[in-house]
Amino acid sequence: MVSDELLRRISDQLPRWTVEGEELVAAWRFDDFSAALAAAVTIGMLAERANHHPDLVVGWGRLVVRLTSHDAGGLTGRDVDLALAIQARLGEPPQ
Repeated sequence: MVSDELLRRISDQLPRWTVEGEELVAAWRFDDFSAALAAAVTIGMLAERANHHPDLVVGWGRLVVRLTSHDAGGLTGRDVDLALAIQARLGEPPQ
């Protein structure tokens, strides 16, 4: 179960992300598949540096990011930290 403290942090710092069960989720729209794929590669490099790997779904003009700490059994501060790094590169996800 996600702690109240972590939920507050998500709400304060990542207001356009949603918590779905034990995952932190956001989606972006792009002009085409190539732009969505480039964003996924950017996230992949951030994830490798953080040694924390999200699930990514890339489609035509769309990228969905799902973060959870599998080894901890749910959301942790590492997920929030990576979400913040992703958002710093891609901007806030649209509403």
